[in-house]
Amino acid sequence: MNFSIPVKVNTIIDELMKHGHEAYAVGGCVRDMVLGREPEDWDITTSATPWEVKKIFRRTVDTGIQHGTVTVMSDKDHFEVTTYRLDGVYEDNRHPKEVSFTSSLTEDLKRRDFTINAMAYNEKEGFVDLFGGLEDLNKGIIRCVGSAAERFDEDALRILRAIRFSAQLGFTIEEETQNAIREKTDRLNNISAERIRVELTKLILSDHPDRLRTLYEFGITGVILPEFDRMMETPQKNIHHIFTVGEHTIRTVEEVAGALRDNSFTIAQRTLLRWTMLLHDIEKPATISVGKDGQNHFYGHPEKGAVTAKNILKRLKFDNDTLDTVTHLVRWHDYRYILSPADMRRAAAKIGKDYMELMFEVNRADTIAKNPANTTGELEKLELARRLYREILVKQECVSLKELAVNGKDLIEIGYKPGRELGETLNRLLEAVIENPQLNEKETLLAKARA
Repeated sequence: MNFSIPVKVNTIIDELMKHGHEAYAVGGCVRDMVLGREPEDWDITTSATPWEVKKIFRRTVDTGIQHGTVTVMSDKDHFEVTTYRLDGVYEDNRHPKEVSFTSSLTEDLKRRDFTINAMAYNEKEGFVDLFGGLEDLNKGIIRCVGSAAERFDEDALRILRAIRFSAQLGFTIEEETQNAIREKTDRLNNISAERIRVELTKLILSDHPDRLRTLYEFGITGVILPEFDRMMETPQKNIHHIFTVGEHTIRTVEEVAGALRDNSFTIAQRTLLRWTMLLHDIEKPATISVGKDGQNHFYGHPEKGAVTAKNILKRLKFDNDTLDTVTHLVRWHDYRYILSPADMRRAAAKIGKDYMELMFEVNRADTIAKNPANTTGELEKLELARRLYREILVKQECVSLKELAVNGKDLIEIGYKPGRELGETLNRLLEAVIENPQLNEKETLLAKARA
């Protein structure tokens, strides 16, 4: 194996070793090097105490000195340097009550979560793999270091991390680790919503978001997202569907924003889209009914789903922008486009130009994950709707009050008083312009307002 460590990382390791200490790159960066991937972060572990690290390097930040971590600054870059440590008793299934420092690399690696994250490397000593991490990487296996049950008792977040790593790497979870996950899922009740949100987001952004199914099968969603379990258990006896609500949902998450490969969507947009698909049918189980045709119907599920999606996103401590965007997309995801220029302008007026391209991607993923026998025609209609909308953009046609050639101040100047009538008049003018874009001229609209 030929490893290439950045110069700045090597400099820190070399400097620590010059002062008589052990030092290695450790954890995920070593794993990624073995896999031939570019590591996102570089973590360094050392026998030096935090105070010794601070003496050696001129620019440091006490990131988590009580846990042995000091951040070493190198120009504009920063690298976490953590002392070999032993964890004390875990009282909350997340954090050790206390930590102590050790001079043993073996003891430090022994406390880590998975074998593939318990490897170390430096250019002098080479590759250190005490727990079979390399073999597990070659086999495509996620396995805990030592006793899986003990690792999950120490930190229950590792339960989610196991599934997330399997999704990111396309690996399977070995049997003992699987059994411990099933046994310890209730420990996730002790994990903060923020940490659960981060792991779920990484999982659904991975190349294998279908591991959502694994979360369900292992009983994890029953603890962290019980609404998902109800979707998995709800059939869709409908000409448009051949999957349960949950299986349909998983397939939409897999499909949405696949165009990222051609850079159509940013990571931020991809996050919004994948959370939208995860939650878009969240209220189908509560709105199921059987029609005279014997088929299942889910009337009102987008509107009710938007409310539930908002509550879930709040529960997971999402930022307001994500909350607002996902909720809006869920609310309108089932909108039926009428394929005429005027009706597409109406659609854009209702949904909003800021959301239309995202909505088309939501519609595409939703359609593909339905009954394949019906998707071809629906996708053709969707593509026509997209073309009609893009013509609106090219022609710069008005679909909102802010694009209207007159505003409230203009109407007040011709005699309107602030209030309900003024607002209703603006909306009538907007509807006229949506029907006939050529009317969007100030004098023409003022004349209509006077009339």
